[in-house]
Amino acid sequence: MAYRREDSGIRRWIWAHLLILLVAPMPVHADIHRYVDEEGTIHFSNVPTSAKYEVYIRETPRARVFYRSDRYDPYITEAAGKYDVPFSLVKAIIKAESDFDPYAVSSSGARGLMQLMPETAKDLGVTDSFNPRENILAGARYLKELLTRFNGSIPLALAAYNAGPNRVDPLREVPPFKETEGFVRKVMQYFNGY
Repeated sequence: MAYRREDSGIRRWIWAHLLILLVAPMPVHADIHRYVDEEGTIHFSNVPTSAKYEVYIRETPRARVFYRSDRYDPYITEAAGKYDVPFSLVKAIIKAESDFDPYAVSSSGARGLMQLMPETAKDLGVTDSFNPRENILAGARYLKELLTRFNGSIPLALAAYNAGPNRVDPLREVPPFKETEGFVRKVMQYFNGY
């Protein structure tokens, strides 16, 4: 009898742990489904309520990779010294632009740690925007050009870095774009924290 009680206890333990694994939070995918009804109306849902729905957009979840913030400090130090820009400002831009992801690509096509647009990268002689050293050196050089153009004004240089210098030149102030204002604010917070 003692053997069966132990066996029964082990089974309950195994079932309890299996149940926990089955009920544990799992990654959620938000596929978009659609169907077209008889009248031609298109219905979209992330929770299809009938078999009429077909997958329209399949979400492909990406694993979140965390990059160490000090990993590129030697390149930032080199670039800051070479172009006479503050180390902490270059690092703050990298944090705001790519969160230290050397393979970051924005929806507008900006690439790498300092999110260089392809045309800007080409003008700066960059051959590989995903090369951390090359990207940081070019980004710091561009930042120096903007600081010079805007008489050392960090907020104006940052606004030009984000929105383009031609949008800042006529106003001589941070343009009233939500994204640009947010970028300047975020970089200044990081700048003061590094």
